[in-house]
Amino acid sequence: MMKNMQNNFKEDVPNPAEFGKKREQATTGTPIPQRGFLSRWMSSLVDMGLGEPLLRIGTNLLSILAIGIVIALVQGFFRQMENPFSENSGQAPGPAESEGVAPVSAPALDIPIIDGIARSAQIHTNIPSRPREEISIYTVQEGDTVFGIAEKFGLEPETVLWGNYEILLDDPHSLRPGQELNILPVNGVYWQWLGGLTFGSWAEFYGVTAADIIEFPGNNIDAKSIRDYENANIPVETWLIIPKGEREFVSWSAPLGVTRENPASARVLGAGACDPVSGGAIGYGYYVYPTNKHYLSGFDYSEKANHFGIDLAGNEGEGVYAADAGVIVYAGWNDYGYGNMIMIDHGNGFQSLYAHLNAFNVGCGQSVGQGEGIGAVGSTGRSSGPHLHFELMAGAKVNPWDYLPPP
Repeated sequence: MMKNMQNNFKEDVPNPAEFGKKREQATTGTPIPQRGFLSRWMSSLVDMGLGEPLLRIGTNLLSILAIGIVIALVQGFFRQMENPFSENSGQAPGPAESEGVAPVSAPALDIPIIDGIARSAQIHTNIPSRPREEISIYTVQEGDTVFGIAEKFGLEPETVLWGNYEILLDDPHSLRPGQELNILPVNGVYWQWLGGLTFGSWAEFYGVTAADIIEFPGNNIDAKSIRDYENANIPVETWLIIPKGEREFVSWSAPLGVTRENPASARVLGAGACDPVSGGAIGYGYYVYPTNKHYLSGFDYSEKANHFGIDLAGNEGEGVYAADAGVIVYAGWNDYGYGNMIMIDHGNGFQSLYAHLNAFNVGCGQSVGQGEGIGAVGSTGRSSGPHLHFELMAGAKVNPWDYLPPP
């Protein structure tokens, strides 16, 4: 009971601050303001602890609104700047009316009038290239090949050989650093006119006409002074460019048909020729690589370059193996650039050749099995470095790549 009386007493006693405010208003006669709905709603949200989140949300909304206004102003500004010389939309089309202002002449300025688009000066002038008509001299560099030299001058490989027979003897292996080669201006042959037959028949031998040679500017012949092209009075021993001419290569390679029954055909090659052999191993008809490495290190098979074999890579002294079983029909030195050479007759119409050997360990008439070691890689004879020159023959030189397995 005592507690209830104390609570009732506290509820009946007014708050001093509120009492003072009400007393002042009563004394002055000022009406007591009533709080609006928004104020009471905000107060209730604050009492609920939502005041600070609302403040943050409001701030973010105001920031977004401000950014949108700035973007709109900037877009409007750039739209106006897109065509600063555009016609005023409120102005009627046609010439503007004169306002009666007297024209004032502007002082003359010494400004040059440029008609068209200015263009900077070209420092480098392109001079049209003219076809070469004279023979050039090229000094062979280390690492050069007949193929590379031909490509460098836009010629075919045979033209390099046909233009330098006295130096290369139609043999691409004869190329050496320091040699000075004739580089013809066109594909063809460079040969000396020695007389003894009509000039027309001499030209026909190379597949061209007398006029093709006489009228070619690089030969420096006065065509008007020659009345009869077929019997042209050109001085004997004159060297002439035969444009688009062709000739047979002078053979420097091993002869064909060196078999166990008739090895004497190889006697012209050197001291390695053998005597006839009866019997012996017969090949299987398929071939294995004669070296450990199965890629080129030199010339590829090319009829155009008079190279009828492949130069397989190998270090000095590495093994050389029989590509198929057969009988040795040549083993020794070759006088035509092969150096130490071995030939094997496989007894089935095929023969194989191994050249530039550092050494060999087989002899005439010996039977060998497929893959058996017969010698070592070297660089003897006309060779630009250690490798194995390998040939296959079957009545004619054939491309070894057509018979060897994939590398």
